[in-house]
Amino acid sequence: MRGLVAIARTGQDLVDAVDAAWAEGDAVLPLDHRLPRPAVERLLDAMAPTKLIGPDGSVERRAGRPVEEGDALVIATSGSTGEPKGVVHTHASLAASAWTVSTALGVRSDDRWLCCLPLSHIAGFAVIVRARLSGIPVEVHDGFDADAVTDAARRGASLTSLVPTTLRRIDPNLFRRILVGGSATPEDLPAHCRATYGMTETGSAVVLDGEVLPGVDLRIVDGEIHVRSDMLLRVYRDDSDPRLDDGWFPTGDGGEWSPEGRLVVHGRRGDMIVTGGENVWPAPVEALLSARADIAEVAVIGRPDAEWGAVVTAVLVPTDPGSPPSLEELRDDVRAVLAPWCAPRRLELVDRLPRTALGKVVRSQL
Repeated sequence: MRGLVAIARTGQDLVDAVDAAWAEGDAVLPLDHRLPRPAVERLLDAMAPTKLIGPDGSVERRAGRPVEEGDALVIATSGSTGEPKGVVHTHASLAASAWTVSTALGVRSDDRWLCCLPLSHIAGFAVIVRARLSGIPVEVHDGFDADAVTDAARRGASLTSLVPTTLRRIDPNLFRRILVGGSATPEDLPAHCRATYGMTETGSAVVLDGEVLPGVDLRIVDGEIHVRSDMLLRVYRDDSDPRLDDGWFPTGDGGEWSPEGRLVVHGRRGDMIVTGGENVWPAPVEALLSARADIAEVAVIGRPDAEWGAVVTAVLVPTDPGSPPSLEELRDDVRAVLAPWCAPRRLELVDRLPRTALGKVVRSQL
């Protein structure tokens, strides 16, 4: 019986546990060590592993459910519901993703990967798989630390994957290539950094800098991005298959093609703000406002409003709390570039924005 091994270790210890489980023919479920115990228990109940490796390496057998032949990985994701569900990837889908992204990046034999994203997320785990299949070294950190990342780069790490929040905390020129994803990509991204689009179900990136990767089919249906590829998940852990009968996976993300034929991602369709009958996507507004030097972080959301239905609201962390930008300044910036209804009508100042481990704003907490 092929089992599912839940692993509560971090860093290289987690990687070693993955190698051991795969050698036995089992699949793995990396656990996020930052989760409180009640959240871990809910996750274990939903994912039903057959074995649990604790933070200290101890092993606990559990009455879970087996996996199918060829299954390699179950990554827990809350999706749009907030309830944990497991995305099941096979060795074949992980390999397809790893080879495609490595080829697009031009990975060389003298490269060295640095993994400083959580291995409980596909973006971090995919770094490990790419290194393994390319046969190049990988250095694994327990988490992001700017000094540690800088030190790794100076010792030879040439490739890494970051989110915009962490990219701002290092000198990106220390690396030969950086994959950047997880939240709104900065407009001033350095040329050697590649903006990614992908999700847990797609096995990591399927689009780089707006260009669809080889082996990936992508279409827009009624404003929604659909993906079809060998990189897609097999099923969810409950055996439900989110793909359509012809193999297309509706991502739930809004998007369109630019005049140059590049993919423009608007964000989760549920994030779209309908104000006064007009549709406003937060991502373009956030990207525009993020360019201001007096804004450290910003999220654009819709607040309920009796007159407008929803009112465009900028929730931001000012660089200098004593001198934040005014609402009128923000409105002028937006109206100079985007449609007038995209300009925020409210401004809320906060100390920080709630974010996931990959830097995505948790809008439900705003």
